[in-house]
Amino acid sequence: MSAHRKHPRTVRSARRSRRRRPRRTGRALLTAAAVLVAALGGAAWYLYEDLAGTIGSSKALEGAARSTGGATNILLMGLDSRKDQEGRDLPEAVLDKLHAGSSEIGGYNANTLILLHVPADGGRARAFSIPRDDFVDIPGHGKDKIKKAYGLAKADREETLSGQGVKDPRRLEREGREAGRKAQIETVTRFLGVPVDHFAELNLAGFYHLADALGGVPVCLNHAVKDRYSGADFPAGRQMLDGQQALAFVRQRHGLTMGDLDRTRRQQAFLAGARYELDRAGTFTDPVKLLRLLDTAKKDLVTDEGWDLLSFVRQAKNLSGGKVDFVTLPIKGFARNHGEDINVVDDMKIKRLIAEQIGPESAASPAATATPGHPSAPSAGGQRSAGGGGNGSSGSTAIDGGGVPCVD
Repeated sequence: MSAHRKHPRTVRSARRSRRRRPRRTGRALLTAAAVLVAALGGAAWYLYEDLAGTIGSSKALEGAARSTGGATNILLMGLDSRKDQEGRDLPEAVLDKLHAGSSEIGGYNANTLILLHVPADGGRARAFSIPRDDFVDIPGHGKDKIKKAYGLAKADREETLSGQGVKDPRRLEREGREAGRKAQIETVTRFLGVPVDHFAELNLAGFYHLADALGGVPVCLNHAVKDRYSGADFPAGRQMLDGQQALAFVRQRHGLTMGDLDRTRRQQAFLAGARYELDRAGTFTDPVKLLRLLDTAKKDLVTDEGWDLLSFVRQAKNLSGGKVDFVTLPIKGFARNHGEDINVVDDMKIKRLIAEQIGPESAASPAATATPGHPSAPSAGGQRSAGGGGNGSSGSTAIDGGGVPCVD
């Protein structure tokens, strides 16, 4: 046998090695890809936590009472302000898209007030919408519309500081807003009879940016609408709204049977649609998508200092599966006060309703099982609306919302 001739076993072994090499290479590439994905995911979560620190934070809850037993109450405040967090006017291009008029309109009214109650046992959460014109006690200002608590306290604080010689507009804005937040939270706490553990404040542009960041928000209308004041011009049925359309959708009240009460249900429907889209797109489980969403939110969002947003976002994934009931708090009727329309409310009934629905006996509460729909007159019980895919219309023709609630 030639010295250069290989043994048959050696040849077969070499052939097997060559055949195995592509498999080993493939496995190595897959392993590397998995490591890279994990690394990117970890980097995204790191950036997420870092970015969370850039969101505006507030000390408005310092010294406030907190919930016991593990449940959490979160107050969502939507300001009807055409200014950014520094008190500067929003750019004209943005105002034009918002169809919201000049930066002098709206002031610092809290036109959206929703208390989100998250039970300690992971059960269904409840979101209580407080109509903005409810006539309630505002600490230091007597009785007025609940939405005004923020702006009244802000103006008072700025006037006090100015009297002390403070001229820095940034300090005036910062301390004025802190006073406004504290007053709005205290007013809601007294009115509902429950503590607020966390809060999130969003300005008018926040709805616009959130809808755009999600690539649109699905909503459903029972009837076609057209309103020149808000810019709302939508057909009946399910549809996707971009940022500009979403803002018009949540701001419309003219031409709606129940006016501001129907606008409250629009806000609930928007949140339900945004929740549906977040879940559908897998945003809660995708660090990169979550990072982009948070990057958008930082322009418009302020939360209480020390709130662990990362933990809440993980918890919010469970809430996105339809585990939220929206309830519009009832009013007794309508009246006028100093030339303004107000909602007359029964404070004690409101407190009892809240206690029943978030207490241990909530499942047996008649108010907790109210039938969705619009009452012919202001109701004395909680109004369920904009839930997970239900139809809020009292009409005979049902419209399929495709997973989102249909509203007027």
